[in-house]
Amino acid sequence: MSSPKPAMPARPPSQPLPPLTGGKLVMGTVALSLAVFMNVLDSSIANVSIPAISGDLGVSPQQGTWVITSFAVANAISVPLTGWLTQRFGQVRLFVTSIILFVLSSILCGLAPSMEVLIAARVLQGAVAGPMIPLSQSLLLSSYTPAKSGMALAFWGMTTLVAPVMGPLLGGWISDNYTWPWIFYINIPVGVFAAWATWSIYHKRESAVYKLPIDKIGLALLVIWVGSLQIMLDKGKELDWFNSSTIVILGAISLIAFIYFVIWELGDDHPVVDLTLFKGRNFSGGVIAISVGYGLMFGGLVILPLWLQTTLGYTATLAGEVMAPVGIFAIILSPFIGKILPKVDARWVASTAFLIFAVVFFLRAQFTENVDTFTLMIPTVIQGAAMAMFFIPLTSIILSGQPPEKMPSAAGLSNFVRIMFGGMGTSITSTFWDRRTSLHHSQLTEFTGPHSPAFTEAVHNLTAQGMSEPAAWATIERLITVKAATQGATDIFWISAVLFLMLIALVWLTKPSRSSVPADAGGAH
Repeated sequence: MSSPKPAMPARPPSQPLPPLTGGKLVMGTVALSLAVFMNVLDSSIANVSIPAISGDLGVSPQQGTWVITSFAVANAISVPLTGWLTQRFGQVRLFVTSIILFVLSSILCGLAPSMEVLIAARVLQGAVAGPMIPLSQSLLLSSYTPAKSGMALAFWGMTTLVAPVMGPLLGGWISDNYTWPWIFYINIPVGVFAAWATWSIYHKRESAVYKLPIDKIGLALLVIWVGSLQIMLDKGKELDWFNSSTIVILGAISLIAFIYFVIWELGDDHPVVDLTLFKGRNFSGGVIAISVGYGLMFGGLVILPLWLQTTLGYTATLAGEVMAPVGIFAIILSPFIGKILPKVDARWVASTAFLIFAVVFFLRAQFTENVDTFTLMIPTVIQGAAMAMFFIPLTSIILSGQPPEKMPSAAGLSNFVRIMFGGMGTSITSTFWDRRTSLHHSQLTEFTGPHSPAFTEAVHNLTAQGMSEPAAWATIERLITVKAATQGATDIFWISAVLFLMLIALVWLTKPSRSSVPADAGGAH
């Protein structure tokens, strides 16, 4: 196959981009960060609004979860296409177009008269959101000098750390005080400003455009295996996993399509996803470390508020307040980490992050059903420090040594794997929690019944207080359920702590690096 002739590039490929300075640097950083914040926020803001959306559109809450699933599936498919799309359309043009289409799809979501229309709009929203996060990394890195690349990643990381926490809080507040369409309408002013500011500053810094042929087979296989896997992960718990023929079929389709996808992409001249990136030790080691760590962290962020609400009786607002302090140290430390990163080995910073994560989950493993709010918040506050040291150095390791033209592909592929592991972490931990809770419940109930002196005494004490015997039995059953769910949650926290310690070894399989991001990391030219 002959190589395609590139179109006239926006500037010579060999000419490096000068860094931005002054007001343009500030405005560019704000615009890119706002776009990422809007994107990440929308992946979680609808979660707490599902009951309101379902009730308003006349569907069950189970059907309403497709509002989340549809966005996740479309987003997961489009993220790894970032490199190919950038080469074909240019990174600035693609980024701004993604923002504009994101705003338009948000308007369609808010105006949706039925669940079918809403799901279609969410599919569009998820699809156009895909390139935004990796391209924001690329554009931001091109705005700073190599010596300040860590600071650039710090600013980028702050938005990705705060948005997942803000999403449920903001979504719940809007649903309670206004109407659910406003969780989508709030994107309009943010998106319009981000698109205008980005184009104003970056339109003369466009990357070269190459008219590459479309890898239709690779794209079709990507859609099939990612879509099947994402739906399987989202619906697995609801359908009892592999006891369901639907899940078995989805799993088989995903596995077969994935195998064919890898074979095809490695042999194609113009693959839609550049899998050869995994040949690099830093890329493969960094991607695995950040993805597994993200999956563990995200699983914990899902289980903890669920446990607080379903077991300890916390309201959604109170559970959100317990989780909110995670952003304190993350925001405070991120600029500091970005400043020192070029001067130290990024592996030490990432190892410290995993060690702190292990301590955090070890502390949570000590929780009991009588834990107070202050004790709950201590590890949450500490986790913010780990998050500040987690994303920035590992992203730096992943992107180290990549030539400028590979940056969008590397950023897109690494974000894709991380997002997929986040979904897997959520599904696995929620299922594991259910099963460990059932196991602990069955073990605890072995000590109940007339043959148990302790149980008999407990029933007697409750009835002596004026409670009927059935009510006493129900009270004890509730106590057993609470204890079993708590033990199930702490099992997950223990396992997560151990796995975080094991990830430290993986970090040290990468090559040593100080200023890990290449001089023209964001150019993609």
